[in-house]
Amino acid sequence: MDLEVKSHERRKPIMVLGTSSGAGKSLTVTAICRILKNLGEEPIPFKGQNMSNNAWVDWEGGEMAYSQALQAFACGINPSAEMNPILLKPQGNSTSEVIHLGKSIGTTTAQNYYKDWFVPGWKVIEKSLNSIYKRNPHCRLIIEGAGSPVEMNLIHRDLTNLRVAKYLNANCILVTDIERGGVFAQIIGTLELMKPEEKKLIKGIIINRYRGDFSLFEEGKKWIESKTKIPVLGIIPWLNDSFPPEDSLDLIEKKPLFSDPEIKVGIIKLPSISNFSDFDPLENEKSLLIEWIRESQNLRKYDFIILPGSKQTIKDQIYLENSGLSQDIREYANSNGNIVGICGGLQMLGTVLEDPYSKEGSKNYSEQKTKGIGLLPLKTTFLEKKITRQINSQSLWPCQAKINGFEIHNGQTKLDITQKTFDIKPIFKDLDLGWYKENNGGGTIAGTYIHGIFENDSWRDKYINLIRKSKNLPLLNRESISYKKKRESIINNLANEFDKHLNLKLFLS
Repeated sequence: MDLEVKSHERRKPIMVLGTSSGAGKSLTVTAICRILKNLGEEPIPFKGQNMSNNAWVDWEGGEMAYSQALQAFACGINPSAEMNPILLKPQGNSTSEVIHLGKSIGTTTAQNYYKDWFVPGWKVIEKSLNSIYKRNPHCRLIIEGAGSPVEMNLIHRDLTNLRVAKYLNANCILVTDIERGGVFAQIIGTLELMKPEEKKLIKGIIINRYRGDFSLFEEGKKWIESKTKIPVLGIIPWLNDSFPPEDSLDLIEKKPLFSDPEIKVGIIKLPSISNFSDFDPLENEKSLLIEWIRESQNLRKYDFIILPGSKQTIKDQIYLENSGLSQDIREYANSNGNIVGICGGLQMLGTVLEDPYSKEGSKNYSEQKTKGIGLLPLKTTFLEKKITRQINSQSLWPCQAKINGFEIHNGQTKLDITQKTFDIKPIFKDLDLGWYKENNGGGTIAGTYIHGIFENDSWRDKYINLIRKSKNLPLLNRESISYKKKRESIINNLANEFDKHLNLKLFLS
């Protein structure tokens, strides 16, 4: 489909650009998607290129950034890898895995990326846009930029900001974060660095994360509009959102949502942590306090600990061993602690990790066969082909329930026949999705390949009740509070807050 020929059939795309990384583009797109859905439109999110290890798997088995999946939920549609045709997954040493249209197609260094991947990258963006419009000719694309659109050392090879805006002739909104300070310089500097034909695409400005009395910024708003000749569409107050940040380092700064927790959860902060949105359902549990563990310590203060997913399982396992955390985890298990490993965390809980094809970052022979923590009699071999798929299964422990989630992993895990395996049991009817072992004196060691396991309400409730029972706390006695309904409520609240302060209808007209 020729976008130029058929452009009269399309609703004008909206693109959200930012004066910097972290200005609030992702949540702004999420809010606009829900606002437009509520207005009866057919919004579809799009981000040409994203860099993140927080991924989602669509119903075709394609990988995409979780932020675009969340935006699709805000539109009331199923996520598709076409909404994020290029995903770069960092794996250390300035290298990244390259994913096009949901499929892993290679690795690249930062130095060689634009030389080797710019042309095929733009082709896959064009292909995705054509495909979306072919299936949804009356949709309105809500496009998210990346970082700043005027990084002058990179702008000649821009794949996902102004190049997309000009290609689609999108109406662009510039979002700036007043919390960072220097908001006037952010706006004027960004616009001054644009070419005249690029600046013409900026149809509105949003001041994000404003604290205090709005009337105190009225003169500032007038100055911006007078100086730029671009309307300020809205001033968005500071919102206490609970969405996962794109950068996993931000997790350290997340504040507890609830006071007076009854259960303390420790999550190991792996250097190459991935899929940290797995823990959003726990963040929304009033009885839980989550803390991130980055250094060796006595773990007995935690009621359960989680080993999360990893982009480089072997390197992260070596880190755990060298830092002393592996020994801390073993001692915690021996004191009847409760442990859950997810994906890479499951693999690390086993006895052996083998990487014959160097798929998990092993660079030499000594790293190609590495000891795990050794709490579950499992052996993992990393194969050449990655597994990415949606999961529908049935749990056997800690309750019988329908289970939904997804897999993203390299590696095949089997029982290690050199170890005692009589006390390890499957968690699911699909026997290769997870295992658990009960300690003699209490506590369980469990590991699963299923991302999103805690989104399954009955499973999450039952697991938390196991912990509560061990602490002689009253059991949760409730109809399961659906996390997905909570997520819908959060998106609705986000959209309502934006709608109060954002003159989007004027912008659309």
